[in-house]
Amino acid sequence: MRPSPSPSFARVLAALCASLALSLAGGCGGAAPLAPPAPETGGGLIGSAAPELAAEVVSGEGPSTLKDARGKVVIVDFWATYCRPCRKSFPKYQALLDRFGGNLAVLAVSLDAPEDVSTEQLTAFADEAGVRFKILWDKDQSAEKAYKPRRMPTAFVVDRGGVVRHIHAGYEDGEEDKISREIEALLGPAAAPPPADGGRQSP
Repeated sequence: MRPSPSPSFARVLAALCASLALSLAGGCGGAAPLAPPAPETGGGLIGSAAPELAAEVVSGEGPSTLKDARGKVVIVDFWATYCRPCRKSFPKYQALLDRFGGNLAVLAVSLDAPEDVSTEQLTAFADEAGVRFKILWDKDQSAEKAYKPRRMPTAFVVDRGGVVRHIHAGYEDGEEDKISREIEALLGPAAAPPPADGGRQSP
């Protein structure tokens, strides 16, 4: 009768078997390594014509579509009522709109599901943020599918010819300063707003 293996040998053998099993599982449909996150490029839209928006108009002033906004720089902003950073970004976009006047438009597209919110709630969000720009509602998700925003909020900066030039995925304090510089560059010196002191020079 063959002698039983010693306890220490049995433990080593069990460990080897377990290691081999894990290796096979990893290579045969087991837990695959995490893939690197997809770049937040907004579907590779930079340099391409911005997809037209057919979202429902909720409230606000200004153009409702990119066609109506042609000739202006446009911020197409994707947001939702549950998005905390959106409560910070909305007033900043309104400040940009006030600064650049008729040279800028903001189209804020809500991605809230129709079963989760009402028109009144979307309007209340805008009112509480103190904004007057156009609020749209992407009920059928057509805008979301076209733009593919990766985070909330995501702002697409569209030039006066309707081409996406910059994408800001997410919002951090100071993000509006970057967007302001982008708008100035897209407008050119002739259409940029005057300095805060009215351009007066010191004697």
